[in-house]
Amino acid sequence: MLTKIYCRISFWDIRCLTAKKIRARKAERRINRFSSIVFRSYLLRITINDQRTTKTKMKRIGLISDTHGYLDEAVFKYFADCDEIWHAGDFGAGVAEPLAAFKPLRGVYGNIDGKTIRAEFPEHLRFNCEGVDVWMTHIGGYPNRYASQVKEEIYTKPPKLFICGHSHILKVVFDEKIKCLHINSGAAGKSGWHKVRTLIRFCISEEKIHTLEVIELGNR
Repeated sequence: MLTKIYCRISFWDIRCLTAKKIRARKAERRINRFSSIVFRSYLLRITINDQRTTKTKMKRIGLISDTHGYLDEAVFKYFADCDEIWHAGDFGAGVAEPLAAFKPLRGVYGNIDGKTIRAEFPEHLRFNCEGVDVWMTHIGGYPNRYASQVKEEIYTKPPKLFICGHSHILKVVFDEKIKCLHINSGAAGKSGWHKVRTLIRFCISEEKIHTLEVIELGNR
């Protein structure tokens, strides 16, 4: 990003240090030229410095799914440094509100969610995050076994990141066929057949998904 600088220089504030023998007009022209050179040099230094200090924009994501009405207090600790929380469905009662109050929340409804959650969250959510095409849905399957409702589109218009829940099985798999990363964060709630409650954190910047961490919340 280049910073444009506009300033107004009053030459009444510049004191003439030239010899008395130099006429006033010549002195003024020399001061004008000198001031112009100094200003251009100053502008160049600020522009270069601004380019050096520009930081790469990055989003830190906290991914959670299948809470089924149970929200562990540890979630707030582990997602404290996240920019957004994404929920892959099966919220259950009393989960969406505290998450949304804590961080910006994106989510999709799951098969156990009622009218309130379904009125607020869609079944499918497709969006762009830092140059990454993201598709999130609750029931999506996984590479080579995608759910019937997503199968056609995921092969014809594949996202770069495909997130789902429902299975309560933690998975991070890259689909070589469509060049898409599939993530299922497992289940963070206490209902279901999983043995350990889990979350995932990761970062997105410059069209790349990186710094992925799996967090265990404890036994179900």
